[in-house]
Amino acid sequence: MKKTTRRDFLKYGGALGAAMSFPILGTKAQAGEVLKIGVVNASPAAEIGWSKQHALALDAVKAELGDKISVTVLDSIFLPQDAERVFRELASSGNNLIFGTSFSLGTPMQKVATRFPHVAFEHCSGIVHTANIGTFEAKYYEGAFVAGAASGHMSKSKKIGFVGSFPIPDVVGPANALLLGAQSVDPTITCNAIFLNSWFDPGKEKEAAKVLISQGCDVICAMTDTGASVQVAGEQGAYSIGYASDLTSFAPKHHLTAFMLDWSSDYLRAVKGVLDGNWKSEEHWDGLGAGVVKMAPYNAVIPTEIQARLKQLEADIGSGKVHPYAGELKAQDGNVKVQAGAVLSDADIRGMNWFVKGMIGKLA
Repeated sequence: MKKTTRRDFLKYGGALGAAMSFPILGTKAQAGEVLKIGVVNASPAAEIGWSKQHALALDAVKAELGDKISVTVLDSIFLPQDAERVFRELASSGNNLIFGTSFSLGTPMQKVATRFPHVAFEHCSGIVHTANIGTFEAKYYEGAFVAGAASGHMSKSKKIGFVGSFPIPDVVGPANALLLGAQSVDPTITCNAIFLNSWFDPGKEKEAAKVLISQGCDVICAMTDTGASVQVAGEQGAYSIGYASDLTSFAPKHHLTAFMLDWSSDYLRAVKGVLDGNWKSEEHWDGLGAGVVKMAPYNAVIPTEIQARLKQLEADIGSGKVHPYAGELKAQDGNVKVQAGAVLSDADIRGMNWFVKGMIGKLA
């Protein structure tokens, strides 16, 4: 199960494609046949972050299925034209299951999938389904709400900060949930938000974190693919919240927790489905209850009784007893978005393009 580099793949991929044939989608693999799997990441491979969590999910698949699979992983494919070419070359090279791990890879995947109807595609953070494109996503907002509650307990300034990649629903929603979690502890807490308009820009992220701290924010959360914000916060004596991976190593004394992602169940489901011949296009959207979202260990700086409350909150959200977007919810401008006694619908959560009251910043 050698990991193919991007250079190797682009050199040999086209030549290999001419010699390969494709099983009909849904046909059970022949005895002894190795399932070729392609994985395309928009960001660089790293020791932490978004792509790392997908790598860990692949490790879980390899541990369980061993030599039944062969995996090609390509990193830093973020330009649409590059992504379309790579997806096409993967499909042409006999990969019968292809994962795209970023929202930004959706349009290129859709273009290629129509040309390879017998290849199964899985799009993480995707919203478009076809006969051979399934999607899987995480309820980030559930973990963000718990992290926000931790922030609310630990903030002295009553100001927290959020660094986002792009102002898309997958990021705006958790930003809102972070503040709502904090406000469940203290309704007066506010959150300053800055968007980088980049998935990966450590330098720009560091500057954004410094700006938030200069504005009085004493807990910083970032939904990016680096540990830059956590590191800056630690250096300046502020607390931090991690995303995707446990980022404690970047600031051991100041990293309160992280809402982590575990895609293992989604990868195993898709791979076993293709191997067994029963894969079909489905939509999966899971959170704390299913273990797709997990909280990193709470820092010892958080009092023991508060940690117990946070763990109970995790359980209550996972069971559905507590909903992070329960009303009454007001938008940034004061207009009521969710009435008291109601909760925001799944469709509205997945399309969230507005800030809740108490958020300071613009969706740009």
